[in-house]
Amino acid sequence: CEFVGIMSKNKGGFTMKGGEDGARDHNGDLLPVLSESATKMNYERLVNTPLPKFNKNYPGSPFFMEVGYFGLRRNWKNQFRTLEVTGIEKIPSDRGTMCCAWHTNGLIDPASIFLTHPKKFVVGGRHDLVTRPILGFWARKFAVQPVVRKAELLRGGCSEEEANYLNGRSLLNLATGISHGFGCALFPEGTSHSESHLIRIKTGPFRTVLAAAAQAKASGTNSPALIPMGLHFRTRHLFRTDCWIEYGDPIQVSNDDLPEDLVQAVKNGEWMEPPSEVVVKLRDTIEEILSPMTPNRDTFSEVYRDGVIAHAERKISGEPNLTWREEVLAVREMKNNPRSAEVQEVATKIGDALDEARLDGRDINSKVDGLRGISPQGAFVNLAKIIPMLVLLPTIILGMGLQIFCARLLGDDSDEGLDARTTYHLLFGMFGSLFLWPILATIFTVISVVFNKELDSALGFDWTVIIGAEMWHEVLAMISLWVSLIVLFWLSAVSFAKGWDAVSDSAKWARRRKINSQISPNLVKLRELLK
Repeated sequence: CEFVGIMSKNKGGFTMKGGEDGARDHNGDLLPVLSESATKMNYERLVNTPLPKFNKNYPGSPFFMEVGYFGLRRNWKNQFRTLEVTGIEKIPSDRGTMCCAWHTNGLIDPASIFLTHPKKFVVGGRHDLVTRPILGFWARKFAVQPVVRKAELLRGGCSEEEANYLNGRSLLNLATGISHGFGCALFPEGTSHSESHLIRIKTGPFRTVLAAAAQAKASGTNSPALIPMGLHFRTRHLFRTDCWIEYGDPIQVSNDDLPEDLVQAVKNGEWMEPPSEVVVKLRDTIEEILSPMTPNRDTFSEVYRDGVIAHAERKISGEPNLTWREEVLAVREMKNNPRSAEVQEVATKIGDALDEARLDGRDINSKVDGLRGISPQGAFVNLAKIIPMLVLLPTIILGMGLQIFCARLLGDDSDEGLDARTTYHLLFGMFGSLFLWPILATIFTVISVVFNKELDSALGFDWTVIIGAEMWHEVLAMISLWVSLIVLFWLSAVSFAKGWDAVSDSAKWARRRKINSQISPNLVKLRELLK
């Protein structure tokens, strides 16, 4: 699975901030603050970025793409405590597809798409992705196509002519990939943000997919499909949060309204803008579909409120607890069928208090008159999770300590906002396991060989001849030790993720005890109102 997305960040934590320099786009909206990395533009390097290949199964380097996906998939899955993906069966297999979603969680958003989508992806991204140290190397191996945003252009990152050329070439490459049957994912908001609703969406994704439809018409292939998506994270910036990835119903992109000169232009490898009225119509259609696939509230306080109501109603009815997907759907339903003003007022107080204590509707007890206590079954499960973590703690510190420290240090102090926090967690986990573990395994293998006599005295046997006394037996023993160390580091990482769940649950129990008396009266009142 490969991916394409136009990825960008803004500064400002939980609220979206405009540019500190007051720069605005042509609509009068404040441009997002640029991170330090986004201000560094090397136009010559951007123009020389490797182009994707469309006559093979991989747009970029097959070897590095597979290695990258392998490492990314391992770390991405550990990011979540629960993970549910729905709607994959809706994705058509006989044509290229463009996925559109809101964008609130940095690189976790695109990773969540291309690691669950069955197609390979052509890739595009913010310009500095291909010029950064380390990350830029991988971006070039994935044939990421750089895009210059209006925020960089209006602040003098390059000339308008240069930006138009680079963006036109990148969008044409993405469109060509889609027309050849690859997948693509673009975030129409144009920036990662921290709002509780869809922000104003831009036209780039729709111009691209219409150009892909024109290319498909010129080559006689099937016109692409556009797939709206919901990316739902319980608390997006926290490690081991809950995730639901929702693939919506595909929208077939029609090429009937595309002029012949556009078809001929893209056929000849030239970028040409699709008709504006067709672009705007498609944009408005997707905006109407995407809005309900977000929390779609003015503030997150309203989201917490409706989550409390949903959990309280489920507990009062005696039904099983809501899963994350069920909670999202219940909150979505309340947008069209809100509860009474009195219920909302009480639930708002509860929701805000729970959020301040880093709790949520799941922490309400079954009688809806207080917060949950200790569950014997849950305590036993958490004990089973934390024991392996404690047993493997030395190898966790050795194999994961540096990664965890750097990810927390840079993620919590990023100039790109809270929406970029998990990006650092993901990248340090991925690159740390790909590079640090082999180095550590090699060091310990060499040490074991050098101090073989001392180990023989301590262990009572010579590990280098455990398979046999021949030279190739000893080499095989060394390789086996090296591989075993890699497996041990991986098991340590998994045990850390599971053990962190137990630590998190214990901390939540302590917080529930602390605020239970404050919450209980309002919960009793809410229960009476809902009965």
